[in-house]
Amino acid sequence: MAVELTALHWVYLAFIVGIIGFMLMRRDTSIVCIAGVFVIGLLATESLSDSISGIFNSFIYAIKELIGTILIISVIVSMSRVLIAAGINDVMIAPLTRFLRSPALAYWGIGIIMMVTSWFFWPSPGVALIGAVLLPVAVRVGLPALGAAMAMNLFGHGIALSGDYIIQGAPKLTADAAGLPITDVMQASVPLVIVMGLVTTIAAFWFMRRDMRLGKWRDGIVATAEQASDDSTVPGTGSGTGATIQLSLGLRRMFAVLIPLLFAGDVVAMFMFDLQGGDATALIGGTAILILLLVSLFAHRNAGLEKTTSYLIDGFIFGFKVFGPVIPIAAFFYLGDSGFTAIFGDALPQGSQGIVNDLGLALAHQAPMNSAVASATLTTVGAITGLDGSGFSGISLAGSVAHLFAVALGHGAATLTSLGQIAAIWVGGGTLVPWALIPAAAICGVSPFELARRNLKPVLIGLVVTTIVAMFLV
Repeated sequence: MAVELTALHWVYLAFIVGIIGFMLMRRDTSIVCIAGVFVIGLLATESLSDSISGIFNSFIYAIKELIGTILIISVIVSMSRVLIAAGINDVMIAPLTRFLRSPALAYWGIGIIMMVTSWFFWPSPGVALIGAVLLPVAVRVGLPALGAAMAMNLFGHGIALSGDYIIQGAPKLTADAAGLPITDVMQASVPLVIVMGLVTTIAAFWFMRRDMRLGKWRDGIVATAEQASDDSTVPGTGSGTGATIQLSLGLRRMFAVLIPLLFAGDVVAMFMFDLQGGDATALIGGTAILILLLVSLFAHRNAGLEKTTSYLIDGFIFGFKVFGPVIPIAAFFYLGDSGFTAIFGDALPQGSQGIVNDLGLALAHQAPMNSAVASATLTTVGAITGLDGSGFSGISLAGSVAHLFAVALGHGAATLTSLGQIAAIWVGGGTLVPWALIPAAAICGVSPFELARRNLKPVLIGLVVTTIVAMFLV
């Protein structure tokens, strides 16, 4: 039976189109999303005071939904900063440098180390954790600084962040917007993340070696590695606590062994006790906080209590900087599903299954839809939402559109959601948009614009191949 669409549905759809248009023009969408919440509230409640209150309540609802993700990223950044300040990260990475004996080994070695590190520490802190140690080794064996930046960028901000299997920030946002369990989205993303990662990194390496052989390579150097690594604006690099402190070598070695063992224990516990979603995130977050406390007390001794608070403040500042633009956008897109009732009460038309569900059912009755069209559209929508340079701010939109298309198709919700998430993260999470590339570019002392230019062709090839694969999986 066809669903009766009201002005509420059409206005919501118009705002989605408007948000995409503003993203295409690389303009901020926060005001558009806030206006959307207000207008929809006015239509639903016919009350000026309720619609104005709804703006604030929608922010509260979005923060409630996102607070776990914001907190885990904040505490991971806090922990990474004390590890950098104490010199523990140098000791953790040092044994791996002996295996980087050629440009190829340096490229793939740095990339894989960055990917694994980013799963646990998130990419921006991961760049700071390993860049300062591995970059000089890579340059010494013949890998250009720009090549090292590409490896860290593609493996960290690309592969690790687009899957985000440990911290689970990205799949949480898309799964909520699509109305799916987070485990469904994560499972569906595995083959797509593998295809995207392999195609992109292999293509990037091939283009790099070809251009170096033909003399077309440009290093894009703008600063020395030392100057770059001293830049306190790089997320995850500043300690916020004054001068860098150093533990004794014995203590650094002890922590360098203990910290990976603790996180490995978390992974084992996840499998043994079937911990997923919020439970798995809480385990990682609690471990990170305990490591932060322990290292701070050993490193700063009598000042450890105060310094711990400084590290936590730095982490929270970074977390809310990253998610500040996400909150108003998520607030709008949560209205498409259960968030509407929580914010404006039972104001939907009788028989409605939620604004997005209604639009999807209407689309199923009005327009022909197939897997190819749906997959191509989700990749495009995801890529567009990434143009703001956040990667995270638009994946709620990707999840909502995936839900809409899946209702029209009758299947493939998890795969389409994962595809939109991957496209958004790869474009906006730090591999194509220049202002999102700053952490990797700064730590390697190269131009973010040159890094974006280098990444462009491999990432586009990867997106095309991954979209084709998704067409068969939907």
